[in-house]
Amino acid sequence: MGRSFVSTINRIARESERARRAQERARARHAAASARETRQLEKLEAKEAKQLERLERQAYLEGRQQEAQDENDQLAEQLDELGGILATALSKDLSIKFDRLAKSVAERDLDADTKLRLPQVPMLDTMLPKPLGFFARLMPGAQGRHRKLIEDARTSHARLLADFETIKGLRKVTLAEMKDQAEIHNAEIAEFRRSYETAEAEGVVAYFEAIFQSSVYPDAFPQDHNIAFAPESKQLVVEAEIPVIDDLVPTVEKYRYVKASDQIIETKRAEKGRQLLYANILAQTTLRILHEIFDSDAAGVVEIAVVSVFVSTIDRATGKPVRPCLVSVRVSKDQFEDLNLALVDPAVCLRQLRAHVSGHPSELVAVKPIIDINTVDPRFIEEADILSTLDGRPNLLELTPGEFEALITNLFEAMGLEARLTQASRDGGVDCIAFDKRPIFGGKVVIQAKRYRDTVGVSAVRDLYGTMMNEGASKGILVSTSGYGKAAFEFANGKPIELISGGNLLSLLSEHAGVEAKIAMPENWASAGSS
Repeated sequence: MGRSFVSTINRIARESERARRAQERARARHAAASARETRQLEKLEAKEAKQLERLERQAYLEGRQQEAQDENDQLAEQLDELGGILATALSKDLSIKFDRLAKSVAERDLDADTKLRLPQVPMLDTMLPKPLGFFARLMPGAQGRHRKLIEDARTSHARLLADFETIKGLRKVTLAEMKDQAEIHNAEIAEFRRSYETAEAEGVVAYFEAIFQSSVYPDAFPQDHNIAFAPESKQLVVEAEIPVIDDLVPTVEKYRYVKASDQIIETKRAEKGRQLLYANILAQTTLRILHEIFDSDAAGVVEIAVVSVFVSTIDRATGKPVRPCLVSVRVSKDQFEDLNLALVDPAVCLRQLRAHVSGHPSELVAVKPIIDINTVDPRFIEEADILSTLDGRPNLLELTPGEFEALITNLFEAMGLEARLTQASRDGGVDCIAFDKRPIFGGKVVIQAKRYRDTVGVSAVRDLYGTMMNEGASKGILVSTSGYGKAAFEFANGKPIELISGGNLLSLLSEHAGVEAKIAMPENWASAGSS
């Protein structure tokens, strides 16, 4: 029994040991499995993290590339806008529709103001309480309460009627005021229309100021214009402005994202290309203004347009403000109507119109404006008419022919020419012969001065040109106390002839000779030919 007991104990111990070892092996297998799962999970997480990192990196790179593309799209949009300055204006009608500006007032217009809307007033019967029934009248105090309700209803109804009448009266007064204001507005529009359609200077200037204000340009463009109109020659003079090249033409050709440095790099636009684009924008702007003048002139009051485009900037050499003129052109309506602006090359078109164009507009190389707008302003001559009997300024129309010729001679001498007055009996129509001593640009100049009341016709300009040919002169100048017609300007266009009107003459006398003169029509005046 003792041996059997020991044997049993040993067996139990062996079984226990086997069980323990089995548990340890199971735990080891579980731990190994858990470790494998952990390693697999870590690998998976690492893989997913790398994949996520790659996706985030890819998204970042795509975002940066899109930034560069957005910059390029914006650049292309800007260039398209600059390249279409002329084309976008050709399909737009800017003319003022005067009939649409008139105001009409109706009573229904008052309803736009909630305070002026008439309230609904119900019938009194609908506001009164229902009559008391047989049994209701038997209740104590019922009839008194009913009478009180009737009184309240009548009071409310009377108040509503009073409010209705008050608002009705207010509507009547307001409607009368609105009609008065509309009548004043319509009278102003009618006067504006009459002034424009009868070619009065103030009305024509106001009309084209409104036209240019409604014309939409790229943001960088100034929107102010200086405008003057000479009724005697039906000539409209416009001064416009264009930004300097650095404020208008992009310096960048394209944008590119560089992955290695994580930067968006600019590729610079060739300076020559920028200058060509700026010159093209200048030409487009000039033609667009001409188009807007003739296309919007519904009454046909303008026969000749002079457009000069300037730049306001700071002279880098002096640090002072400068305003050079970059292009100046004079065009008649007939000339302009022969153009097909949808197909022209703007720069070539300006050359064909014999415009004065800067050879290097991006460098602000100036040209001489065809006409100084300050000498066109009709107020300059009108003031002389008003003050003609009140001041002591010499009246050019009251000078003798010899005095007038001498005055013109002295003027051009003060302007730097060597002038000689000719003898009227044998001068062949030449009042003055002058010599410009400047090399290259100088030469012989023939000058004719005419005291005219009416518009100077083309025959006087032809006569001057013929005299120039006979004299072998390099330039001719025709001076008049009045203005010039369309045919005169058309004949002079492209020829070495300068036409000086009365306003120009007064300005030149003031600036160069220190003579403050006036042009006032004497009584019983008869136009002379050549003074």
